[in-house]
Amino acid sequence: MTHSRAVTGDQYVLTRQASAGTVSAVITQVGAGIRRLSVNGIDIVPPYDEGVQRPYGSGIVLVPWPNRIRDGKYDLEGEEMQLDLTEPDKQNAIHGLLRFTAYDVAEQTDDSVTLSATVYPQHGYPFLLDTSVRYRLVDAGLEVTHTIENVGTGTAPTGIGTHPYVTIGDVDPDDLTVTLNCETRFTVDERLLPTGEVPVEGTEYDLRGGRRLGGLVLDDGFGQAIFENGVTEHTVAADDGRVVTVWGDENFPYWQVFTTKKYPGQSTAVAIEPMTAPTDAFNSGRDVRYLAPGETFQGTWGVRADGFAAV
Repeated sequence: MTHSRAVTGDQYVLTRQASAGTVSAVITQVGAGIRRLSVNGIDIVPPYDEGVQRPYGSGIVLVPWPNRIRDGKYDLEGEEMQLDLTEPDKQNAIHGLLRFTAYDVAEQTDDSVTLSATVYPQHGYPFLLDTSVRYRLVDAGLEVTHTIENVGTGTAPTGIGTHPYVTIGDVDPDDLTVTLNCETRFTVDERLLPTGEVPVEGTEYDLRGGRRLGGLVLDDGFGQAIFENGVTEHTVAADDGRVVTVWGDENFPYWQVFTTKKYPGQSTAVAIEPMTAPTDAFNSGRDVRYLAPGETFQGTWGVRADGFAAV
């Protein structure tokens, strides 16, 4: 394992020789993000140059809440809490408190790295959390485990999200097929805050049967993920049968899908984002993990490439 310094801090280069070939990744110190992931030389995460800021939240960890909190406000035992508004154009607090934090290395090997960061008490969040994320290469991709421990004195509302983009690097992204195994979609207002939850059945947002990426324009949250044997799976696929799967354990029943045509080097880029709680969960209370002092919360997800074996 090697590392070098860049705009996103130290770069942790992971490699694994597997039965199907070589798996490699680059993880960033800032935001504990995924900057590159490839199988046998084919990118399955769209890479970006180490000399630029990460584009559109690429690969970062979203803790202690994913997505948005309306007006940055929520109720804590009868007291209104006010977070800093980190999405000022929409007057929201977005994507937690560690997006621009430089993580510390807790453990490292040639094919894995565990990064840790502390959430300290601050505006609107008077809690002390130790957090970590372990990236471990596996035979056909990457396994990611997040841990939050409440090391403070009060019961802390928490959630976990992450912002991975996926692709098949030698295929025009517009020609990929996106499949999302979720049964509901959250309707939103002009600030991308939820106004309701509706079935995807019979709508343009039903991605369970697959849709071409080039025809999608999305920044939408989905719920009621379909689980089989404790795992939910969502994919991008090429016409030649190769498939990249983003999967999550039972802690990730919510998923955000975001598309953009401004990601460097991509005709269209798609993020398929696992979340333990939906948008504005600190206000709805939906699936928020309220951690008592000394309590720990953990969730695991990953990215898997099928059909990429070396010829």
